[in-house]
Amino acid sequence: MEGMVYEVKEKYVKEIIIKDKTDKEKKYELVETIMQAKEDLQTAINNFEYAEENLIDYFLYQIKANQSKLDYLIKKAKKNNIEINFAESAELKNKKAI
Repeated sequence: MEGMVYEVKEKYVKEIIIKDKTDKEKKYELVETIMQAKEDLQTAINNFEYAEENLIDYFLYQIKANQSKLDYLIKKAKKNNIEINFAESAELKNKKAI
């Protein structure tokens, strides 16, 4: 019973955090998520290229999953009229890392 109460509280807290964000913050977060998904896809592709025979199926699955996620996020961005310039986003990410 205690675990259920914690789950409900956690879900409630997450919903409050999501609702408290402005549209600009939500858009920025979506762009960041798209950039991360793109990076994850590239990592999976690179790993596939050097994969041992036993791991080929695993990396193919990761590529397909990451591509589906990226496609979904890009459709969501287009639906919200968000333009994504991958070059500018990469620069933003580099500045953030510094």
